[in-house]
Amino acid sequence: MTDEYASQKPQGYSNYLKKVAIIGATGHVGSHIVEHLLKNGKHEVTAITRKDSPAAIPDGIKVAKADYSEPSTLVEALRGQEALIITLGSKLIEAAATAGVPWVIPNEWGSDPSREDLANDTFLGPGRIAARKHIQDLGKSNFIGTCCGFWYEFSLAGSEIRYGFAFDFQKPRRHRVTFYDDGNPRSTPRRGRRLVVLPEDEEDRSSTLSRFKNRTVYISSFSVSQKDIFDSVLRVTGGVADDWTISYQPSVERYREGVEALQKGDMRGLGQALYARVFYQDGPGNYEARRALHNGVLGLPEEDLDKYTAVAVQLAKADFLNKE
Repeated sequence: MTDEYASQKPQGYSNYLKKVAIIGATGHVGSHIVEHLLKNGKHEVTAITRKDSPAAIPDGIKVAKADYSEPSTLVEALRGQEALIITLGSKLIEAAATAGVPWVIPNEWGSDPSREDLANDTFLGPGRIAARKHIQDLGKSNFIGTCCGFWYEFSLAGSEIRYGFAFDFQKPRRHRVTFYDDGNPRSTPRRGRRLVVLPEDEEDRSSTLSRFKNRTVYISSFSVSQKDIFDSVLRVTGGVADDWTISYQPSVERYREGVEALQKGDMRGLGQALYARVFYQDGPGNYEARRALHNGVLGLPEEDLDKYTAVAVQLAKADFLNKE
């Protein structure tokens, strides 16, 4: 399939995805996707919800209720949609194919899928591969994968099992941080922003959908190590290193502990294993060093580390994990 350009299309053609359906519109990630889609002002956003869901859907979003045990209701909810943003699930993939939805954007926000060792060690690879294959085998939809690293603010504020930071604003000098190895391996996090669009003509090499057909989009906000994050936290809070209890742990050991905890039924172990594995010393989380990013192609701006560190600090102060 060759690249497509809006100038080659009939009059009245829109060079963007207008009708977008999303599963999980009120979730941690989905709510931010919806926010940016609505800000864009170009999209008709439909939230697909279970028929008995009590979730409060934001204004400006259409709601289509479906019974997940009745595939026909999912198909009906998806008819006429141009893109579906989903969590991985065979029923949703099949419903999208039956409804003729041309683009499916799976919930892959995370690590580089080309690193099979990383994908398998973090337990994300098999499901991702199966979903992509299912989409292609049905022959009705195309997928666009997204490699964007961890959600930075959530990861920093979200307890020590993630980026290794544990904030304690109740008592002085009680903050803790555990650096993986020496704290210098880099990871590439991102804040999600937008879907791809078609450019106006062949001179515009920006975001053609066909360019990303059944491929992965690589985007990032910044490439940082734990030490970089720590320095940013000190700048944002006006603190000093003496305010913190600092420890070090080999990333391999931390990963192993996480897997062992998960095997015993402690789901926190999954988070610990996932983050520790990305910070291994061979830099599996630093896909920016290996891949050409699509930030420029998608018109994504450079972002300021300290700005989003400040957001994370406020989330930690609000104890957001215990208010869900």
